[in-house]
Amino acid sequence: MQTRRTLLASGVAGVAGLAGCVGAPDAADGQRDAGDGSDGTEATGESGEPTENDDDAEDDATRIGFVGDLMLGRSVNERWADDDNPENVWGSTLSRLQELDGLVGNLECCVSDRGTRWPNKGYYFRADPAFAVPALEAAGASFVSLANNHVLDYREPALRDTESHLTEAGIANAGAGTNRESALEPTVFEAGDLTVAAFGLTDQSEEFAAAESEPGTAFATLDPSVSATRSLVEEILDSAAAHDPDLVVASLHWGPNWETEPRAVHEAFGRWLVDQGVDVVHGHSAHVLQGVEVYRGRPIIYDAGDFVDDYVDYIDREGVHNKRSALFELVVRDGDLDELVVEPTAIVDEAATLADDDIAEWVRDTLTDRSAAFGTEVEQSDEHLAFPLGED
Repeated sequence: MQTRRTLLASGVAGVAGLAGCVGAPDAADGQRDAGDGSDGTEATGESGEPTENDDDAEDDATRIGFVGDLMLGRSVNERWADDDNPENVWGSTLSRLQELDGLVGNLECCVSDRGTRWPNKGYYFRADPAFAVPALEAAGASFVSLANNHVLDYREPALRDTESHLTEAGIANAGAGTNRESALEPTVFEAGDLTVAAFGLTDQSEEFAAAESEPGTAFATLDPSVSATRSLVEEILDSAAAHDPDLVVASLHWGPNWETEPRAVHEAFGRWLVDQGVDVVHGHSAHVLQGVEVYRGRPIIYDAGDFVDDYVDYIDREGVHNKRSALFELVVRDGDLDELVVEPTAIVDEAATLADDDIAEWVRDTLTDRSAAFGTEVEQSDEHLAFPLGED
């Protein structure tokens, strides 16, 4: 059977090399309950005969959550920094997050208590490490992208602090660094039995771009027709292949704010990435939900919206509703990408929340409508939305 490393090296997309998966650990102690068969013995009923475990289907799957911007600065920081329970920033989504095998997001701020402001910016996002780090740990954050237009809001000292705090907490990160080489370097994390390689790129705020000996972001023109971009991505994927990953994730901060449709160049870039062996394209930047495309069996989430922020709710902009978003759960079963399940969310009082019925319906209908342009198959009912994945 081909491994993911073989597929990357050959430039052939596919998930045939994915390893077997285990289920999500118990949120309280990371272990399954005794007697569920996880120790190699069959669970039995009172008669001593094997019984069917209702959770078997769940235990056979690895679930990785993808969310958009995690903006933990400004009013969000003020609201929760003095709270004895920083995890309250995740509101009613917390238990759902803790059930996942992994969580991926875009960290739309620096995590530091020092640094001076980058000149002539309109918005500055910085979170207190004493709040942000335990909050991210409580949510089970596995990987955050730093390739965005706010990680350098307080310049190099805050960027260095951000990387240090995340690394010490065991949260993988990529997309920014002390020089261009480190900014472009992919990272790896474990999700169940899967080894996941992830990297971050952005086409926002070129002034933040890392240089050969200067800190900054992994900036690039996200256009597959640009030879420099193709070469850069190929080098990143070669580095990722050295980790022999089961899954490859590209986290991209691209496009303008408040747009409900991706740009054609970004559509082309997302598909090109899949052609090169990327399994999940995780887009963000617009602050609002865009459609999902399933290309060659892989999901391209063009924009996951904002999972938590303190921005004004732009309800006056037709169709925007930036306080309405989603948790996208990638389900891997029996070594295959199976489906992308949507859990509607909303931002209420600087906290992420599971959406109420009306907002949940809006999220499901909106994602269905915005994905239709890509011919995306959906499975939708009154309380469920999923995008089936599968073979090329």
